[in-house]
Amino acid sequence: MKEFWVDIRPWKKELATAAIESGADVIVTEAAAPVKALGRMTVVSDDGDLIWGTDVVEVTITGTEGMEEAEAMARKGYVVVETGDWRVIPLENLVAVSDRIIAAVRSEEEADLALTVLEKGVRGILLKEPTPALIRKVGTRVRAGTGRTDLVPFTVTAVRPIGMGDRVCVDTCSMLTEGEGILVGNTSSALLLVQAETLENPYVSPRPFRVNAGAVHAYTLVPGEKTAYLSDLSAGDHVLAVTHDGILRDAGVGRVKIEQRPLLLVEAEADGVKASLVLQNAETVRLVGADGIPISVVALTPGDRVLGRVLQAGRHFGIAVKESIIEK
Repeated sequence: MKEFWVDIRPWKKELATAAIESGADVIVTEAAAPVKALGRMTVVSDDGDLIWGTDVVEVTITGTEGMEEAEAMARKGYVVVETGDWRVIPLENLVAVSDRIIAAVRSEEEADLALTVLEKGVRGILLKEPTPALIRKVGTRVRAGTGRTDLVPFTVTAVRPIGMGDRVCVDTCSMLTEGEGILVGNTSSALLLVQAETLENPYVSPRPFRVNAGAVHAYTLVPGEKTAYLSDLSAGDHVLAVTHDGILRDAGVGRVKIEQRPLLLVEAEADGVKASLVLQNAETVRLVGADGIPISVVALTPGDRVLGRVLQAGRHFGIAVKESIIEK
Protein backbone atom coordinates (compact mmCIF):
# COMPACT_ATOMS: atom_id res chain seq x y z
CA MET A 1 0.00 0.00 0.00
CA LYS A 2 1.44 3.34 -1.06
CA GLU A 3 1.66 6.06 1.59
CA PHE A 4 0.15 9.50 1.03
CA TRP A 5 1.91 12.29 2.92
CA VAL A 6 0.81 15.95 2.82
CA ASP A 7 2.97 18.94 3.78
CA ILE A 8 0.78 21.64 5.34
CA ARG A 9 3.50 24.02 6.45
CA PRO A 10 2.52 26.75 7.19
CA TRP A 11 -0.46 25.39 9.14
CA LYS A 12 -3.86 25.74 7.51
CA LYS A 13 -6.84 23.94 8.97
CA GLU A 14 -8.59 23.55 5.60
CA LEU A 15 -5.54 21.73 4.22
CA ALA A 16 -5.40 19.40 7.21
CA THR A 17 -9.11 18.65 6.88
CA ALA A 18 -8.78 17.94 3.17
CA ALA A 19 -5.81 15.64 3.84
CA ILE A 20 -7.63 13.65 6.51
CA GLU A 21 -10.79 13.34 4.40
CA SER A 22 -8.70 12.22 1.41
CA GLY A 23 -7.14 9.37 3.35
CA ALA A 24 -3.69 10.81 3.96
CA ASP A 25 -1.43 8.55 6.01
CA VAL A 26 0.93 11.25 7.29
CA ILE A 27 0.73 15.01 7.75
CA VAL A 28 3.89 17.13 7.92
CA THR A 29 3.43 20.31 9.95
CA GLU A 30 4.97 22.51 12.64
CA ALA A 31 3.09 21.10 15.65
CA ALA A 32 1.15 17.88 16.20
CA ALA A 33 -1.66 19.12 18.48
CA PRO A 34 -3.81 20.95 15.88
CA VAL A 35 -3.79 17.88 13.63
CA LYS A 36 -4.53 15.46 16.48
CA ALA A 37 -7.54 17.58 17.39
CA LEU A 38 -9.05 16.84 13.97
CA GLY A 39 -8.40 13.12 13.74
CA ARG A 40 -6.15 10.20 14.60
CA MET A 41 -3.17 10.74 12.29
CA THR A 42 0.55 10.14 12.07
CA VAL A 43 2.23 13.54 12.26
CA VAL A 44 5.75 14.54 11.31
CA SER A 45 6.84 17.59 13.30
CA ASP A 46 9.23 18.62 16.04
CA ASP A 47 6.83 17.06 18.57
CA GLY A 48 5.03 14.49 16.43
CA ASP A 49 4.93 10.72 16.06
CA LEU A 50 7.90 11.05 13.70
CA ILE A 51 10.48 13.75 14.37
CA TRP A 52 11.51 15.89 11.43
CA GLY A 53 15.25 15.77 11.02
CA THR A 54 15.58 12.53 12.99
CA ASP A 55 13.01 9.92 11.90
CA VAL A 56 12.40 11.76 8.63
CA VAL A 57 15.05 13.67 6.70
CA GLU A 58 14.95 15.52 3.42
CA VAL A 59 17.62 15.20 0.74
CA THR A 60 17.84 17.26 -2.44
CA ILE A 61 19.45 15.44 -5.36
CA THR A 62 21.07 17.50 -8.09
CA GLY A 63 22.63 15.33 -10.76
CA THR A 64 24.57 12.61 -8.98
CA GLU A 65 24.84 14.72 -5.83
CA GLY A 66 22.85 13.58 -2.85
CA MET A 67 22.44 9.96 -3.96
CA GLU A 68 24.90 8.52 -1.46
CA GLU A 69 23.47 10.69 1.32
CA ALA A 70 19.92 9.55 0.54
CA GLU A 71 20.95 5.88 0.48
CA ALA A 72 22.76 6.20 3.80
CA MET A 73 19.88 8.05 5.48
CA ALA A 74 17.36 5.47 4.24
CA ARG A 75 19.05 2.85 6.42
CA LYS A 76 17.96 4.82 9.49
CA GLY A 77 14.52 6.15 8.63
CA TYR A 78 12.34 7.79 6.00
CA VAL A 79 13.97 9.95 3.35
CA VAL A 80 11.96 12.63 1.54
CA VAL A 81 13.68 13.06 -1.81
CA GLU A 82 13.62 16.27 -3.84
CA THR A 83 14.89 15.58 -7.37
CA GLY A 84 14.19 18.82 -9.22
CA ASP A 85 14.19 18.47 -13.00
CA TRP A 86 16.38 15.34 -12.93
CA ARG A 87 13.58 13.13 -11.61
CA VAL A 88 13.43 9.58 -12.94
CA ILE A 89 16.97 8.21 -12.63
CA PRO A 90 17.58 9.04 -8.95
CA LEU A 91 14.20 7.63 -7.97
CA GLU A 92 14.91 4.42 -9.90
CA ASN A 93 18.27 4.03 -8.17
CA LEU A 94 16.84 4.71 -4.71
CA VAL A 95 13.80 2.46 -5.14
CA ALA A 96 16.16 -0.35 -6.11
CA VAL A 97 18.00 -0.16 -2.78
CA SER A 98 15.43 1.06 -0.24
CA ASP A 99 11.73 0.87 0.63
CA ARG A 100 11.83 4.04 2.76
CA ILE A 101 11.84 6.59 -0.05
CA ILE A 102 9.15 9.28 -0.02
CA ALA A 103 9.15 11.39 -3.19
CA ALA A 104 8.30 15.07 -2.94
CA VAL A 105 5.75 15.97 -5.62
CA ARG A 106 3.72 19.03 -6.56
CA SER A 107 1.26 17.74 -9.17
CA GLU A 108 -0.80 14.72 -10.21
CA GLU A 109 1.66 13.96 -13.00
CA GLU A 110 4.65 13.94 -10.65
CA ALA A 111 2.73 11.68 -8.26
CA ASP A 112 1.97 9.20 -11.05
CA LEU A 113 5.61 9.08 -12.07
CA ALA A 114 6.90 8.51 -8.55
CA LEU A 115 4.33 5.82 -7.74
CA THR A 116 5.19 3.75 -10.81
CA VAL A 117 8.96 4.18 -11.21
CA LEU A 118 10.57 0.78 -11.80
CA GLU A 119 6.98 -0.58 -11.72
CA LYS A 120 7.39 -0.99 -7.93
CA GLY A 121 7.27 2.73 -7.20
CA VAL A 122 8.44 4.64 -4.15
CA ARG A 123 7.07 3.88 -0.69
CA GLY A 124 4.99 7.01 -0.81
CA ILE A 125 4.70 10.61 -1.92
CA LEU A 126 4.82 13.89 -0.01
CA LEU A 127 2.54 16.46 -1.63
CA LYS A 128 4.07 19.90 -1.28
CA GLU A 129 2.48 23.31 -1.89
CA PRO A 130 -0.99 21.74 -1.85
CA THR A 131 -4.45 23.16 -2.30
CA PRO A 132 -7.54 21.34 -0.99
CA ALA A 133 -8.49 20.43 -4.58
CA LEU A 134 -5.04 19.07 -5.37
CA ILE A 135 -4.99 17.06 -2.15
CA ARG A 136 -8.26 15.38 -3.13
CA LYS A 137 -7.11 14.66 -6.69
CA VAL A 138 -3.77 13.19 -5.66
CA GLY A 139 -5.36 11.29 -2.78
CA THR A 140 -7.79 9.70 -5.22
CA ARG A 141 -4.92 8.64 -7.47
CA VAL A 142 -2.95 7.12 -4.60
CA ARG A 143 -5.95 5.17 -3.33
CA ALA A 144 -7.36 4.24 -6.74
CA GLY A 145 -4.81 1.59 -7.47
CA THR A 146 -1.40 0.14 -6.88
CA GLY A 147 -0.53 -0.61 -10.50
CA ARG A 148 -1.16 -3.56 -12.78
CA THR A 149 -0.40 -7.25 -12.83
CA ASP A 150 -0.12 -9.72 -15.66
CA LEU A 151 -2.96 -12.22 -15.58
CA VAL A 152 -2.81 -15.33 -17.75
CA PRO A 153 -5.51 -17.82 -18.81
CA PHE A 154 -5.38 -21.18 -17.02
CA THR A 155 -7.13 -24.21 -18.49
CA VAL A 156 -9.14 -26.15 -15.92
CA THR A 157 -8.00 -29.79 -15.78
CA ALA A 158 -10.10 -31.18 -12.90
CA VAL A 159 -12.90 -30.26 -10.51
CA ARG A 160 -13.91 -32.63 -7.71
CA PRO A 161 -15.57 -32.51 -4.27
CA ILE A 162 -13.26 -33.21 -1.32
CA GLY A 163 -15.68 -33.13 1.64
CA MET A 164 -16.11 -30.70 4.50
CA GLY A 165 -13.60 -28.11 5.64
CA ASP A 166 -13.13 -24.54 6.85
CA ARG A 167 -13.49 -21.82 4.27
CA VAL A 168 -12.84 -18.08 4.53
CA CYS A 169 -15.07 -15.21 3.41
CA VAL A 170 -13.11 -11.96 3.15
CA ASP A 171 -15.39 -8.94 3.60
CA THR A 172 -13.56 -5.91 2.28
CA CYS A 173 -14.24 -2.24 2.91
CA SER A 174 -14.69 -1.68 -0.84
CA MET A 175 -17.48 -2.31 -3.33
CA LEU A 176 -15.97 -4.61 -5.93
CA THR A 177 -17.23 -4.92 -9.50
CA GLU A 178 -17.99 -7.76 -11.90
CA GLY A 179 -14.76 -9.40 -13.00
CA GLU A 180 -12.98 -8.17 -9.86
CA GLY A 181 -11.89 -10.21 -6.88
CA ILE A 182 -8.74 -11.44 -5.15
CA LEU A 183 -6.02 -13.86 -6.23
CA VAL A 184 -5.96 -17.09 -4.20
CA GLY A 185 -4.14 -20.40 -4.51
CA ASN A 186 -3.19 -23.62 -2.74
CA THR A 187 0.45 -22.87 -3.55
CA SER A 188 2.47 -19.68 -3.74
CA SER A 189 3.53 -20.33 -7.34
CA ALA A 190 0.13 -19.84 -8.99
CA LEU A 191 -3.03 -18.04 -7.89
CA LEU A 192 -6.51 -17.97 -9.45
CA LEU A 193 -8.82 -14.94 -9.54
CA VAL A 194 -11.85 -15.50 -7.29
CA GLN A 195 -14.76 -13.18 -8.13
CA ALA A 196 -16.50 -11.06 -5.50
CA GLU A 197 -20.18 -11.78 -4.80
CA THR A 198 -21.45 -9.10 -7.17
CA LEU A 199 -24.10 -11.05 -9.10
CA GLU A 200 -27.79 -11.62 -8.51
CA ASN A 201 -28.83 -15.20 -7.75
CA PRO A 202 -31.97 -16.94 -6.41
CA TYR A 203 -30.45 -17.74 -3.02
CA VAL A 204 -28.87 -14.59 -1.61
CA SER A 205 -28.59 -10.88 -2.40
CA PRO A 206 -25.35 -9.61 -3.95
CA ARG A 207 -22.64 -8.66 -1.50
CA PRO A 208 -20.11 -6.84 -3.69
CA PHE A 209 -17.75 -6.27 -0.77
CA ARG A 210 -17.35 -10.04 -0.15
CA VAL A 211 -15.06 -12.65 -1.66
CA ASN A 212 -15.76 -16.26 -0.68
CA ALA A 213 -12.08 -16.86 -1.15
CA GLY A 214 -11.24 -20.46 -0.33
CA ALA A 215 -10.03 -22.81 2.37
CA VAL A 216 -8.12 -21.59 5.41
CA HIS A 217 -4.72 -22.81 4.21
CA ALA A 218 -4.75 -20.89 0.90
CA TYR A 219 -2.51 -17.99 -0.03
CA THR A 220 -3.79 -14.64 -1.21
CA LEU A 221 -1.90 -11.70 -2.70
CA VAL A 222 -1.51 -8.64 -0.46
CA PRO A 223 0.19 -5.24 -0.97
CA GLY A 224 3.95 -5.26 -1.35
CA GLU A 225 3.99 -8.32 -3.62
CA LYS A 226 3.59 -10.51 -0.57
CA THR A 227 1.22 -13.35 0.19
CA ALA A 228 -0.77 -14.09 3.33
CA TYR A 229 -2.71 -17.14 4.50
CA LEU A 230 -6.45 -16.55 4.35
CA SER A 231 -6.71 -17.76 7.94
CA ASP A 232 -4.28 -15.04 9.09
CA LEU A 233 -6.36 -12.15 7.72
CA SER A 234 -8.35 -10.03 10.17
CA ALA A 235 -10.07 -6.65 10.36
CA GLY A 236 -7.68 -3.84 9.52
CA ASP A 237 -5.48 -5.91 7.19
CA HIS A 238 -5.26 -5.27 3.46
CA VAL A 239 -5.61 -7.42 0.35
CA LEU A 240 -5.14 -6.62 -3.31
CA ALA A 241 -8.31 -6.45 -5.36
CA VAL A 242 -7.70 -7.35 -9.00
CA THR A 243 -9.85 -6.70 -12.07
CA HIS A 244 -10.05 -9.09 -15.01
CA ASP A 245 -7.73 -6.80 -16.99
CA GLY A 246 -5.09 -6.77 -14.25
CA ILE A 247 -5.68 -3.44 -12.51
CA LEU A 248 -4.77 -3.63 -8.83
CA ARG A 249 -6.15 -1.65 -5.93
CA ASP A 250 -5.75 -1.81 -2.19
CA ALA A 251 -8.77 -3.10 -0.28
CA GLY A 252 -9.01 -2.91 3.50
CA VAL A 253 -10.41 -5.93 5.32
CA GLY A 254 -13.45 -5.20 7.47
CA ARG A 255 -14.28 -8.73 8.60
CA VAL A 256 -13.22 -12.34 8.03
CA LYS A 257 -15.67 -15.24 8.44
CA ILE A 258 -14.44 -18.82 8.80
CA GLU A 259 -17.12 -21.50 8.65
CA GLN A 260 -17.37 -25.23 7.89
CA ARG A 261 -18.72 -25.84 4.40
CA PRO A 262 -18.56 -28.52 1.66
CA LEU A 263 -15.46 -27.96 -0.45
CA LEU A 264 -14.22 -28.80 -3.91
CA LEU A 265 -10.78 -28.82 -5.51
CA VAL A 266 -10.12 -26.95 -8.75
CA GLU A 267 -6.96 -27.78 -10.72
CA ALA A 268 -5.73 -25.84 -13.73
CA GLU A 269 -2.64 -25.35 -15.88
CA ALA A 270 -1.02 -22.56 -17.92
CA ASP A 271 2.10 -23.19 -20.03
CA GLY A 272 3.22 -26.02 -17.79
CA VAL A 273 2.53 -24.18 -14.54
CA LYS A 274 -0.02 -25.98 -12.36
CA ALA A 275 -2.48 -24.14 -10.14
CA SER A 276 -4.99 -25.48 -7.66
CA LEU A 277 -7.47 -24.02 -5.22
CA VAL A 278 -9.94 -25.38 -2.68
CA LEU A 279 -13.22 -23.45 -2.72
CA GLN A 280 -16.65 -23.77 -1.17
CA ASN A 281 -18.91 -26.00 -3.25
CA ALA A 282 -21.65 -23.40 -3.83
CA GLU A 283 -23.28 -21.70 -6.80
CA THR A 284 -22.39 -18.24 -5.50
CA VAL A 285 -18.63 -18.95 -5.62
CA ARG A 286 -17.11 -17.96 -8.96
CA LEU A 287 -13.80 -17.80 -10.72
CA VAL A 288 -13.21 -15.17 -13.41
CA GLY A 289 -13.18 -16.55 -16.94
CA ALA A 290 -10.52 -15.66 -19.49
CA ASP A 291 -13.11 -13.40 -21.14
CA GLY A 292 -13.70 -11.55 -17.86
CA ILE A 293 -17.07 -13.21 -17.27
CA PRO A 294 -17.47 -15.02 -13.91
CA ILE A 295 -17.99 -18.80 -13.92
CA SER A 296 -19.70 -20.51 -10.98
CA VAL A 297 -17.65 -23.36 -9.54
CA VAL A 298 -20.66 -25.69 -9.75
CA ALA A 299 -20.71 -25.16 -13.54
CA LEU A 300 -16.93 -25.36 -13.98
CA THR A 301 -15.69 -28.20 -16.21
CA PRO A 302 -12.31 -29.34 -17.58
CA GLY A 303 -11.37 -27.24 -20.59
CA ASP A 304 -12.82 -24.01 -19.18
CA ARG A 305 -10.34 -21.14 -19.10
CA VAL A 306 -10.01 -18.96 -16.03
CA LEU A 307 -7.71 -16.10 -15.09
CA GLY A 308 -4.81 -16.35 -12.68
CA ARG A 309 -1.28 -15.23 -12.00
CA VAL A 310 2.04 -17.05 -11.93
CA LEU A 311 4.35 -16.09 -9.04
CA GLN A 312 7.78 -17.08 -7.82
CA ALA A 313 7.45 -20.17 -5.64
CA GLY A 314 9.01 -20.14 -2.19
CA ARG A 315 7.81 -17.75 0.48
CA HIS A 316 9.13 -16.89 3.93
CA PHE A 317 6.54 -14.98 5.97
CA GLY A 318 4.85 -14.13 2.68
CA ILE A 319 7.96 -12.70 0.99
CA ALA A 320 9.35 -14.38 -2.12
CA VAL A 321 12.73 -16.04 -1.56
CA LYS A 322 14.98 -17.92 -3.94
CA GLU A 323 15.19 -21.47 -2.69
CA SER A 324 14.56 -25.02 -3.82
CA ILE A 325 10.93 -25.81 -3.07
CA ILE A 326 8.26 -28.18 -4.33
CA GLU A 327 4.57 -27.37 -3.76
CA LYS A 328 1.81 -29.75 -4.82
